[in-house]
Amino acid sequence: MAFSAVDLAQATAFRISPKDTNYFVMLFDQETDRIDNVFVIEIFKVGGATPPNEHSRAHEFFHVLHGEGVAHCDGKTVAIKKGDSLLLHPGSEHVIENTGTGKLYTLTVMTPNEDFAELIRGGERVELEADDIRILQGQ
Repeated sequence: MAFSAVDLAQATAFRISPKDTNYFVMLFDQETDRIDNVFVIEIFKVGGATPPNEHSRAHEFFHVLHGEGVAHCDGKTVAIKKGDSLLLHPGSEHVIENTGTGKLYTLTVMTPNEDFAELIRGGERVELEADDIRILQGQ
């Protein structure tokens, strides 16, 4: 396969746990593309945040597509907004939090996958809302 493409209007989204305030649009991963990393769009509801987490081997990259928030990592906090990028190194405990008045959208890449795609796909499917599709399509 020379390339892969995703139609965001038809993409599959998952919430890892029913109580989570963020959910993931799967773009590329081992299951669909035979690659050792995972690319997702992560969507945070207003006031939403990831649970505190860290990855033993993986680097995690976030690029803010829309919205604003804060990243907490190893006792430090940094504001993030549209256009900002953040790279977290293995072993760094972190939380990404939406502090804006609308949803926060990030392109999130984990390298290597470290079972992140399987964790996401093991969650519950969620339907993307009209505003999700509109923002992801750049409208």
